[in-house]
Amino acid sequence: MIPLEKKTRPATDQLFAFVIYRCVVGSTAFGLNQEGSDVDRRGFYLPPAHLHWGLAGVPEQLETDQEECYWEIEKFLRLALKANPNVLECLYSPMIETCSPLAAELVELRHIFLSRHIHKTYSAYAQSQFQKLEQSLRNQRGIRWKHVMHLIRLLLAGTTALREGFLPLAVAKHRDKLLAIRNGEVAWAEVETWRLALHRELDEALKTTQLPEHPDYGQANEFLLRARRLAASEGYVR
Repeated sequence: MIPLEKKTRPATDQLFAFVIYRCVVGSTAFGLNQEGSDVDRRGFYLPPAHLHWGLAGVPEQLETDQEECYWEIEKFLRLALKANPNVLECLYSPMIETCSPLAAELVELRHIFLSRHIHKTYSAYAQSQFQKLEQSLRNQRGIRWKHVMHLIRLLLAGTTALREGFLPLAVAKHRDKLLAIRNGEVAWAEVETWRLALHRELDEALKTTQLPEHPDYGQANEFLLRARRLAASEGYVR
């Protein structure tokens, strides 16, 4: 017997037509790409109401084998409210490829997602990942230096966001040192020293930040309602 969701869920290819925001993130957007680097694309999609409301619903995210990922708009907003780094970086990417009028509204509202939650999210993730890396080293296993580089970059970005109320993607003056880490040219002890210093900077930035305690759930909810009304409107395309 064919499961209901397989009978009624639209094909993934059909849903890609409703991607209303697409941008480049990852190494290319950070200015850390090298020859042969993948180009990562992220964003969100707004499915028509009749697909969203159906018994099978729609997937929370669409993915391709070409380093692309697009979240359903509600999932995207919920992740942004939790200060998910991957989602916040979408809203601050300087390399936007697709942006509907509705999506442009959200980009204008991106500041509503920046809050003191950034400290907890960024710090906790980096800490947990470095603990795993240290365990790999103790067990004499190899580590992915690219991952190490991006963890350091994450701490740098989080500190700037708390200090300046803006999430930077370009790494600017830190580029050479970050690439040296990626290439395995920096000793682990030096990386660890920098990492601990960045955690302290992140903690200090929290003490003086002008960001609110919480993101603006009200404005995020109002935006989602506007999006749902659009998706339910007659003849909705993009």
